Amino acid sequence: MKSILIKDTTKEEREQIVAESIGNINGSCDGCAAGLAEMYRDYIDGRKEIRDINMEFCEQHDPHI
Repeated sequence: MKSILIKDTTKEEREQIVAESIGNINGSCDGCAAGLAEMYRDYIDGRKEIRDINMEFCEQHDPHI
């Protein structure tokens, strides 16, 4: 498996990684996928790794982590 770290990917690759991971990024189903795509904007733009975004999300939704 290829690295998904910011240093190892281009912005276009990161967009593809997020799109493939969450599915329908247009949000035509119920709008939730579009919100997830926005949640990963910092990763796509190269500001924050996916693992950090996921950890922050988990900490916000489960204070016991």
